[in-house]
Amino acid sequence: MSLFWRIFGLNAVVLGFATALLLWAPVTVSVPVLLTEAVILVGGLGVMLVANGALLRWGLAPLDRLTRLMTTVDLLRPGQRLPVSGGGEVAELIRTFNAMLERLEHERATSTARVLLAQEAERRRIAQELHDEVGQSMTAILLVLGRAADDADEPLREELHQAQEITRESLDEVRRLVRRLRPGVLDDLGLISALSSLTHDFATHTGLRVVRRFEADLPDLDPETELVLYRVAQESLTNAARHADASRVEVSLARADGAVALAIADDGRGIEAACEGAGIRGMRERALLIGAALDITSAPGAGTRIQLLSPVPRKQP
Repeated sequence: MSLFWRIFGLNAVVLGFATALLLWAPVTVSVPVLLTEAVILVGGLGVMLVANGALLRWGLAPLDRLTRLMTTVDLLRPGQRLPVSGGGEVAELIRTFNAMLERLEHERATSTARVLLAQEAERRRIAQELHDEVGQSMTAILLVLGRAADDADEPLREELHQAQEITRESLDEVRRLVRRLRPGVLDDLGLISALSSLTHDFATHTGLRVVRRFEADLPDLDPETELVLYRVAQESLTNAARHADASRVEVSLARADGAVALAIADDGRGIEAACEGAGIRGMRERALLIGAALDITSAPGAGTRIQLLSPVPRKQP
């Protein structure tokens, strides 16, 4: 039944019931109208309006649910659908909207995958250039400064040693940036070694206490899944250092019912606002890339826990 005939039928029921009451009820209208008759007519009108409003609300309830979903839908949280109820145009509208959401989620996941892969390729290129060009140049400068300091007299020798130390610290910082841009240990030694190195460097540079809980017998993961898990851990630790005002961070990696669960929990002040920044939305986009579920629980003063549940890819027979 179309929406037009649904509304027409509801109004027809109300008006027909009111007409039947006027035909068979012992009610008359005098001229001029008596007070009791006016009260009965006004009361009947009120009953008709209430009944018509209730029936219309029931008939248009699917559209209200559709409107609420339209205002709250987020493509970074896939799977939001409306149950198809009613009939005719309303049911067709809900089915069309659900199909549109599915198409948009697929297009968003595809475009996000292209962007993230391009970002990783650019990170790899920049890291390679920093390592090959800047790193080698600064190493050469260190050697030149060392030879010059050996042949120089005081106080020039002391100044050269200071310049050598500054250059060495700069070289260490470049190497740290290279590891953040593209963790070579992830490609060479695997996810657990990469996370161990990440958390060790994080604790060294921030002074926060980091507790690691990594299971040794994890299932084999493809490189894309390992990279997403690493990037989510990296972004979570960065957020904890910048915004959480925490003193302790726990990083765990374990099996979880056919999946791998990565969890990062801190004892900081928690997330006070409901809005999500670019870092969290970036983590959600990476989770979509591998079909993982990202869950964030936080309360003011109770810390924040970020968990990524990644499905284990099935091995091809």
